[in-house]
Amino acid sequence: MTAELYQTTLAQGAWVNLSCRAKWRLSGADRVRYLNGQVTNDVRTARSSAALYACVTNLKGKIEADIFIHADPDGESLLLDADASLRESLGMRLERYIIADDAVLEDVTDEWQIWHRIAPLEAADVAAPLEGHRLTNEVRFHLPGWDLWLPAASPAPTMARLSDAEAETLRILQQVPAFPQELNADTFPQEAGLETCAMSFTKGCYIGQEILSRIKTTGKMPRQLIAWSSAEAVAPGENVLNEEGKEVGQITSVAWDPVRGIHAGLGYVRQSALDAGIWKTAAGQTVTRTALA
Repeated sequence: MTAELYQTTLAQGAWVNLSCRAKWRLSGADRVRYLNGQVTNDVRTARSSAALYACVTNLKGKIEADIFIHADPDGESLLLDADASLRESLGMRLERYIIADDAVLEDVTDEWQIWHRIAPLEAADVAAPLEGHRLTNEVRFHLPGWDLWLPAASPAPTMARLSDAEAETLRILQQVPAFPQELNADTFPQEAGLETCAMSFTKGCYIGQEILSRIKTTGKMPRQLIAWSSAEAVAPGENVLNEEGKEVGQITSVAWDPVRGIHAGLGYVRQSALDAGIWKTAAGQTVTRTALA
């Protein structure tokens, strides 16, 4: 991504094609109650006009998936989307707990396109012929924006769009944790900074809730997501070391910041080592903590 494209995207917006994401429809009278017992956020607040962000966690409170949920405009189902790699595993995970519930989960991945528009909802560049439904979603890139769900056979938006590589660079520079780099079975939602945007502590029980409530109460967790920058090239997966050469974290995502002319990204550092603010990677590069957005 060039500096010009990055600044133009921030100022004027762009389209991002997310159609490869896995998608499901959950219907049945018990759909809200059932899904509320599976995810970290309150599904009762799901609307057709806005995306609800949540995590699916295991019994230990670790992340199995992060998903977006909204009410289908038909008023009779919920629509979910998640990373493409989760199509099989998350589908099986959600099916597993449907026992006596009046709930039906259908894979609709191939029935829908998803396009994300980085721009205010009032943006005038979406023509009426795009017959889908729109919902606000500012979580995807930490920028004002919205999702457009279009039937698979519908024409795609023709306005300027980012390539997959450019969208990934934007994600990292906007400090958005993603599956599986930052969000995975080694991670508690709070470690990734998702407490305010993906969790409800008043909605009742769900799988992993007891452990996550304990973290909420104590504030104690093994590690924390950080943003970092470096004048040197850093590779994803590099271990982060303290002054004594002891491993205290790991680099998870890396991008080139074309505006600042430096390398930047995300990673995890143990809570006990956060105060240092400057670390070395195992390969010898210096990384400096920067403020998370």
